Amino acid sequence: MVVSGAPSIPSGRPGNAVSHNSLRANLDGYTINHAHGSGFPVLKKRGHTQGSRSWIKIDQDGNSKILDLDKATVMRHCSLPARDLRLLDPLFIYPSTILGREKAIVVSLEQIRCIITADEIILMNSLDPSVVQYKLELCKRLTNKDRSDDLPFEFKALELVLELTCMSLDAQVKDLQMEIYPVLDELASSISTLNLERVRRFKGQLLALTQRVQKVCDEIEHLMDDDGDMAEMYLTEKKQRKEVYLISELYSQNHVVEGVRVESNSMAVSSMGSINGVQKLQRAFSSLSSSKHGSLIGSSNGGENIDQLEMLLEAYFVVIDSTLNNLLSLKEYIDDTEDLINLKLGNIQNRLIQFELLLTAATFVAAIFTVVAGIFGMNFEAEIFDHPYAFHWVLIITGVLCGIMYVSFLIYFKHKKVFPL
Repeated sequence: MVVSGAPSIPSGRPGNAVSHNSLRANLDGYTINHAHGSGFPVLKKRGHTQGSRSWIKIDQDGNSKILDLDKATVMRHCSLPARDLRLLDPLFIYPSTILGREKAIVVSLEQIRCIITADEIILMNSLDPSVVQYKLELCKRLTNKDRSDDLPFEFKALELVLELTCMSLDAQVKDLQMEIYPVLDELASSISTLNLERVRRFKGQLLALTQRVQKVCDEIEHLMDDDGDMAEMYLTEKKQRKEVYLISELYSQNHVVEGVRVESNSMAVSSMGSINGVQKLQRAFSSLSSSKHGSLIGSSNGGENIDQLEMLLEAYFVVIDSTLNNLLSLKEYIDDTEDLINLKLGNIQNRLIQFELLLTAATFVAAIFTVVAGIFGMNFEAEIFDHPYAFHWVLIITGVLCGIMYVSFLIYFKHKKVFPL
């Protein structure tokens, strides 16, 4: 498949070597003069231009340099639409994304936002520790090349992004576990407003971290499920097929031109030679078209071999899935602690209700005793007041009846299983 926006076919003139080098140089001389072979306009040192941002360019040899590029320049260089580049804008908050495009891979995972091509990686410059670590580690790995590592450049850069992202998220989960487990144990043993507030704050952090880990896990799983997206990310292979196709097309065109010249010279000798020349020319053009068709078929068939990227994604999917399971286990532990706290609070509330029932029954009995005492305290004449021990017997009988009534209440509560006695 011919890549849109591909450079024109070299004509074999000496000047084409300069243009080809300038194309391969890409961003090498963006901040300096055109004399150094840059493929971009000159940026003069007059401060940051309007809309430009600081980027870090890292090539295949591990060489890095800081560039000031505007959005339009990056879009033209990487053949990206504006919506893809907007995902890398630090002013906007977008979920984790990995997009495979014709000439680049757009990666936005946590704080690492970059564009990976077959020859270089354009990393958004930042003072975040993750970005600094990614730059240093990538330059180190590219400088110390391991011959046993047969991964292409774009997969090496992508692997390091996934590795640092998984390590960062796993470290955050472990730190949260170390902080939250003691608080939950303390809350289970002693329920207080301070402990409840601390658990509420940790639960908010857990929810936010779970969403971030879940998004990274879903993004990797989505890539693994879509063979077309994974085939689109083989940038080095697509570039090599494109170069082979351009060379074969150039050779075919030169062969056709030479055939036309030879046949045009032989036209003056005989008319039969002219007819043979036309036939040869037709065969040459049909050979050119079949070469194009074969190149396209080879490109489509080559994209089906995605085992290398699939194994890479699967390895980090296992890691991020394990981190997600740790978060889910922590969330279940918090839910179990909340259930235990609710049970304890419910038990305390039940005890308070039981005590309230006992007080209510005692108050009712005491009220009866008070009524009897109030009746005898009234100023009226009765024969019972003429007996000196009559009032004592009234108090004794009333007290016994009130006690019997209170015990009856307790027996009734026990029979109805309102509370155990």
